[in-house]
Amino acid sequence: MKVEDKVLDLAKRRGFVWGPSPNIYDGGLAGFYDWGPLGKLLKNKVENVLKKGFMGFGFWEVECPSIMPAKVWEASGHLDGLTDYVTNCNKCGSAYRVDHLMDDVEDTDPDKLKALLKKRKIKCPSCNKGTFDNVEKRNLMMKTGVGLDQEVFLRPETATTTYLLFPELYRFFRTKMPFGVFQIGKAYRNEINPRQGVFRTREFTQAEAQLFILSEQEKKFEKFKEFSSETFPLMKYGSKKTVNVKLGDVVKKKYMKTEAYSYIVYVAYKLVKDMGFDPKKIRIRQHNPNELVHYAKDAWDIEVNTDRYGWFELCGVHDRADYDLKQHSKFSKTKMEVSGEIPKILEIAFGLERTTYALLENSLIDDKKRDWLSFDKGMAPIDVAVFPLMKKDGMDKVAKETFEELDKEFVCVYDSSGSIGRRYRRMDEVGTSFCITIDHDSLKKKDVTIREVSTMKQARVKISNLKTLVRELLSGDLDFKKIK
Repeated sequence: MKVEDKVLDLAKRRGFVWGPSPNIYDGGLAGFYDWGPLGKLLKNKVENVLKKGFMGFGFWEVECPSIMPAKVWEASGHLDGLTDYVTNCNKCGSAYRVDHLMDDVEDTDPDKLKALLKKRKIKCPSCNKGTFDNVEKRNLMMKTGVGLDQEVFLRPETATTTYLLFPELYRFFRTKMPFGVFQIGKAYRNEINPRQGVFRTREFTQAEAQLFILSEQEKKFEKFKEFSSETFPLMKYGSKKTVNVKLGDVVKKKYMKTEAYSYIVYVAYKLVKDMGFDPKKIRIRQHNPNELVHYAKDAWDIEVNTDRYGWFELCGVHDRADYDLKQHSKFSKTKMEVSGEIPKILEIAFGLERTTYALLENSLIDDKKRDWLSFDKGMAPIDVAVFPLMKKDGMDKVAKETFEELDKEFVCVYDSSGSIGRRYRRMDEVGTSFCITIDHDSLKKKDVTIREVSTMKQARVKISNLKTLVRELLSGDLDFKKIK
């Protein structure tokens, strides 16, 4: 079985991801998925890395509504700009995005796209019989209603709702620039024909950080020097090669225009590394300058190499210039200037579902002895599993007491079913960091066996030291090999 198929099998069988949802009703609704118990735990770990990481780099968290009136999306450009070009099979009626059928086409004229579909005689991937002879422009916003008659839309991103807070945020930060905030929450896009599983869905969780900054501050950014010796893998538009470049050299070598923007690209890259992705499978690719979305002055994607989909975007980093605040100032008639200038916005935008699933795939190891998940320290869905060797002679009592104590601080499970070997394999398969076994000696010596997932090595430790030991192991402050 291929790696990508093993991941899908594991995800369904062990409760990471199920769907489309609701599966019991006609196979579910395309573009919507359920995250099972282990999937939700792993997604929480990814979210925690982003939350702690953003806060560590000086961003403050906010939370905004997911529904906004039409005027907000008119101002942001989403009502006109968030569109796809769609065509239907003339035999089976299946709908497809034109760019999914012809990924080398950059034209946005419906008539020209229709003519090109006919010229190339592209067959329908669903029925393999029909062709395509119509092209329509479709908006991806999801519309609903509030009260009796007010038209509103579900947000297609968290970013816009954050920008609306600028006057309040400016006062909160005591009228000092720059300042950074982030938001983690749901967003919705009415994808025409969602494919690629949880990599492209109609409902998804975003983690987006925004740095509000003035023009002069962009050029000479205070935090830039602190990380100037750090390197990251850049692929400039037009190049097929990734080059490791020092942050301090990015502007000099004309990869990016400002210190502030190159700094937040580095921040996004650092967070992806902190999740435990293999650095060899990460690259930062620049968008084609001629294809930038309506708000962007520059854009780079943090991508990882996946077995199923190849290189795939986890995070976009955008220089949004002053587009957003200028538009919302104009439409709301609210002043958003600082010292006569409308501030610029630099953005980091993560998709949590695709990041979580990519991490799951990245972590699967097949070493011929076992299939197991190898997560970075503290990233496994389950931190600790506690086993009594047997359910008698008081071993189960001590095991339950140990579990209850550890469960106060860590994500723990208690398992007394089956042989100890089977229990180890169950935990290995989902990447549980450590397994703790209470045996006959535990009753006499007040110690336990702790087993580490990657090497399967074991050590005897005192129950009284267990919580401190696990904390140090999960944080990376202690190497398992050094346990005495």
